[in-house]
Amino acid sequence: MASTTSSRPAMTPRRAAIAALLGSALEYYDFFVYGAAAALVFNVLFFPSGDPTVALIASFATFAVGYVARPVGAVVMGHFGDRLGRKRVMLATVILMGIASFAIGCLPTFDQVGLLAPALLVVLRVVQGFSAGAESAGASTLTVEHSPVGRRGFFTSFVMVGYAVGCSLATIVFLPVALLPAEMLYSWGWRIPFWLSAVVVVITYYVRSHLEETPVFAEAKEVSAVRKLPLGDVFKYHWRDVIRVAGSSLLAAMQTLFAVFSLSYATSVGVDRSVMLAIISGAIALSIVTIPAAGYLSDIIGRKRTMLISAVGCSLTLFGYLWAISTTDVLMIAAFAFVNMSLFFSCYNGVWTSFFAEQFPAPVRFTGMAVSNQLGNLLAGFAPMVAAMLLVPGPSGWLPVAIFGAIAAGIAAIAVIAMPETSKTPTELLGGPRVAVMKAEMESERLAAANAG
Repeated sequence: MASTTSSRPAMTPRRAAIAALLGSALEYYDFFVYGAAAALVFNVLFFPSGDPTVALIASFATFAVGYVARPVGAVVMGHFGDRLGRKRVMLATVILMGIASFAIGCLPTFDQVGLLAPALLVVLRVVQGFSAGAESAGASTLTVEHSPVGRRGFFTSFVMVGYAVGCSLATIVFLPVALLPAEMLYSWGWRIPFWLSAVVVVITYYVRSHLEETPVFAEAKEVSAVRKLPLGDVFKYHWRDVIRVAGSSLLAAMQTLFAVFSLSYATSVGVDRSVMLAIISGAIALSIVTIPAAGYLSDIIGRKRTMLISAVGCSLTLFGYLWAISTTDVLMIAAFAFVNMSLFFSCYNGVWTSFFAEQFPAPVRFTGMAVSNQLGNLLAGFAPMVAAMLLVPGPSGWLPVAIFGAIAAGIAAIAVIAMPETSKTPTELLGGPRVAVMKAEMESERLAAANAG
């Protein structure tokens, strides 16, 4: 027995946090590059139209398609993550994302191949979304299961530090590209950021391939607690958690309104696109410090309190951020961007990775978190498109967009209040009282199988 126990993988929270950071950096590098390209380039190259607004909405629609594919990726990859292990699936997501992103940079445009161009763009965006559907949940699950009680919030927050790193890297690459003359930008310049994602893929794959499987999954496999159909168990025993996590995930709409919609809105009212990119990326870069600080705070005061601070703060400051953009006052835009994204949204980004994973027990944790989180993220994917349709002419045309964002945050806050606090719960007890019911049924199934044998 002692030898069996000693053969289990050791907890390596720092290594898991680094691996999670790198994978998330790849996901959000691609997210930001695609979002920037959708706002500035794709509407011209892939969706030519006599009406620029129609072309922009069509471009944002391809951005949203990636979010539609995320729940599918969550179901498929979450299933294999709970069946075969966290590590294998996390390697697969990196490969899929890398191939899709590089291929987008190789696509012909509408002028070259007609409707085939946007069709191929949509297909590759679907592959990106399929991969991303499992990335954050897998990285969060892996890090939570490698981290000690009382520090899970801090270590798992590095999943979203990867978000800040990825967006910052994307800006470093995309900003000089955006400054190119229009002829160069639309011919070859926009392709470079997509091609460079290959570098992040290689580094991430190397680090993850040298990471141990989590001790929690290894133990579950050892005692035959791996479930044949994790998704079925999630909706049978944890459907309430699915609803609560999906509702809490609506707060992610703040991110896409901030990083994608605001870029197109700012350029439409006269703010230089390179200046706006610098402001957005600067605010996100500062969250490299505030995200782990929020994760650490949630270990002390609790996950729920920290996320409620985010919901209220983001709702209020979104009004100020969009108003500042309408005035074209660069200093005012930067100030509200910092408060909205660097401070208040970090209280969400630094916490949801641990909080959502902690709602589910180990046998279904990957699937449960991935599916419920991505169902909520659907709104985030469509938020820029919805915002573009809600935007009306005039100095206060941004107001319906801000109300839309505040409503999403309000629903998220209600869902957070309904969730159990988990910051001090031992890892083996995560998942609440329904864990005992599930374990009893698992034991019954094993006994029935043994008797049949």
